[in-house]
Amino acid sequence: MIYPTNAAEKLGFLDVKELIKSYCLSSMGQQMVDKMSVMNNFDHINKFLRQTHEFKNILVSDSPLPITNFFDIKIMAEKARIEGTYLSEDEFFKISMSLGTVFSVIHYFTEREGRYPNLEALFEHLPIEKSIIHKIERVIDPKGKIKANASAALLDIISGITKADQEARKKIDQIFKNAQNNNWTADGNLTVRDGRLCIPVLAENKRKLKGFVHDESSSGQTVYIEPEEVFQLNNVIRDLEFEKRREIIKLLIALTGELRPYVPLLLSYHGLLTKLDFVRAKALFAISIEGEMPVLSREAEVDLINARHPLLLLNLRKEQQSVVPLNIKIDENQRVIVVSGPNAGGKSVCMKTVGLLQIMVQAGLLIPADEHSKIGLFKQIFADIGDDQSIESDLSTYSAHLSKMKNFIEMATPKTLILIDEFGTGTDPQFGGPIAEAVLEELNQKKVKGVVTTHYSNLKTFANSTSGLENASMLFNNQEMQPLYILSLGKPGSSYAFEIAQKIGLSSKVLQSARNKIGDYQKKVDTLLVDLERDKKELIDARVSLEKKERGLKAMLAENEQLKSYLEENKKAILKDAKLEAHNIIKGANKLIENTISEIKESKAEKEQTQKLRQNLQHELKKHEVQEKKSAAPKPAAELQKGDWVRLLDSDTVGQVMEIAKDNVILAMGDLRSVVKIKRLEKVSNKAVPKEIRKSHSTDLTESFASFSAELDLRGRRGEEALHEIEKYLDRAVMLGLNNLKIIHGKGDGILRKLIRGYLSKYPQVDRMEDEHADRGGDGITYVYLK
Repeated sequence: MIYPTNAAEKLGFLDVKELIKSYCLSSMGQQMVDKMSVMNNFDHINKFLRQTHEFKNILVSDSPLPITNFFDIKIMAEKARIEGTYLSEDEFFKISMSLGTVFSVIHYFTEREGRYPNLEALFEHLPIEKSIIHKIERVIDPKGKIKANASAALLDIISGITKADQEARKKIDQIFKNAQNNNWTADGNLTVRDGRLCIPVLAENKRKLKGFVHDESSSGQTVYIEPEEVFQLNNVIRDLEFEKRREIIKLLIALTGELRPYVPLLLSYHGLLTKLDFVRAKALFAISIEGEMPVLSREAEVDLINARHPLLLLNLRKEQQSVVPLNIKIDENQRVIVVSGPNAGGKSVCMKTVGLLQIMVQAGLLIPADEHSKIGLFKQIFADIGDDQSIESDLSTYSAHLSKMKNFIEMATPKTLILIDEFGTGTDPQFGGPIAEAVLEELNQKKVKGVVTTHYSNLKTFANSTSGLENASMLFNNQEMQPLYILSLGKPGSSYAFEIAQKIGLSSKVLQSARNKIGDYQKKVDTLLVDLERDKKELIDARVSLEKKERGLKAMLAENEQLKSYLEENKKAILKDAKLEAHNIIKGANKLIENTISEIKESKAEKEQTQKLRQNLQHELKKHEVQEKKSAAPKPAAELQKGDWVRLLDSDTVGQVMEIAKDNVILAMGDLRSVVKIKRLEKVSNKAVPKEIRKSHSTDLTESFASFSAELDLRGRRGEEALHEIEKYLDRAVMLGLNNLKIIHGKGDGILRKLIRGYLSKYPQVDRMEDEHADRGGDGITYVYLK
């Protein structure tokens, strides 16, 4: 139960319905949307939510459901039920097309048995009676017309019409040709008048041609005559046409009689089509608002995580803005949330978001919130929003509010959700505040749950000291005087009346006068709230900063672990290489020393010669050290260019530079492409690269250019499969240095197009995207331009 009756409209539920109706393919589906209402049965709500969730999964990640033809076959079935009536050719054709859709859908789910159990339940135990289509196809052709061979009599009649028509045409052609030879005719060819083929004859020659005058020109100089011989043949054709019509009606009556026993089954098929259209529309709407299925609870509770108002989400998306998500919890401990804060700070949107999302879930709709959100069931939803002043009932605005409060108190139960905007306003605050507090106290004793927005200090104080009530505030940046639209539970918020007045330019004299008129206690309370909110914001900012630093620390630790793991894995190889290099150095040094000693002995240790040999030894050792330093030092980054050959410092792997981006290099190593830090590379000459590697790379690159197509067709692919193909495709395109690509994804419901474009927009190498020209595919094809 929703009270008052216009509460759903004020919360935006009717607007949601209109948006869902726009996704329906048939009037039957739209009628089901109109009938959609708040339910209280847990099993029914759970079933509708799961059906919508499953259909959303089909639209996002499965092959398209073969839904092509939706016609209101209920009207035709009811017509066929009546004895003596018959359906028209077009009506039979629509029934045949609709049944084709029904059987295709059933086949679709049969192939995926068990994957979508809640949708399969829509046609559980529904027989597939294809004989209905066979009976129709025996009489009606694929264009929706009676077949010429539907009966032997009809075939004879049509043959007679064709023969008589040919004979009449031949006869009139002969007469027309003879009249032309005698110069009786006016300029022009044979023409039709009153449904008859006539010859245009000059008025002065009309008595020379026997026949019937059907018309004459505006000048009276030309008359249109149907020759007498042709007139008789045309009468025969007309009689045959009447016979043909009688035979067609006879066939339609017989076919209607054959279908009459199947009327209950046709109505069941109609119900399936209607439900499919309805669920499909709900799923498409869920995709448009990024809707998810929350955790459904049997208790009267609400726990929204990152929730957004669906209508606000759609409106801000058009302006390329985002909605600040709402996090709010209502349970047995904090039953009523009393939200305070400045005007235009988001209090009403917070309350309306809770109310609208609750109605949507209980109507079987997915909501724009985290899938871990929990929504319980309420038997009653009471809302007091806006001005309900009534001239007819002679009620003022405040009287209308009090009238609702009276009904709230009388009808409320622990299973009631209340939503009250600007509680207590509309009368003298000195009296409105206490009355609102008394009403809130009574509602709290009834253990109702809900959200209340207010500016009254007494309600903030009452909520702070009363079990079951919880203060909350909409955060406000009091330095920049800008609302943050973030709900913070636990403390009330200031209305920032003086601060906002000062910002809009109210004179300091007026502001000071106003401050002097309020009590000291109220000034202290408001100042305390402002300071409290400022401290809260600073705390939140500090927490965000701390969380950012923690994420950075975790990333550094993870990178450190990777490096440690790498060193552990390659420790043996590094030591082996080092030992081998040391062995070679020692071996070379020993050889040099032995040669030096040998020369000293041969020269009989002459002092000058010995000194000279020692100098040569020192020179060779220094030369070796310099050479070692040069070989160990990598080439500077500035020296690397596209096409250079390089070697990885930590291995003997050789590759060719494909692209350089800051301190990263895209490296081609055979068929493998890898991104490597530039400091891990050293430049090598072409001669140092084995011929087979150079030849292989050149061949691979040539083959890549030859085999690569700048056009990718993804029609019929699933979402994940399509994105995987695009990822491989873009990598090759970037490697080959292409400037633009063509991706064909088809139109359909636009799901695949949206998915692909969303992925491409995050790809750093993509510059922009454009639709194909409308004559060559329009938004079914996306052109991608690379940087």
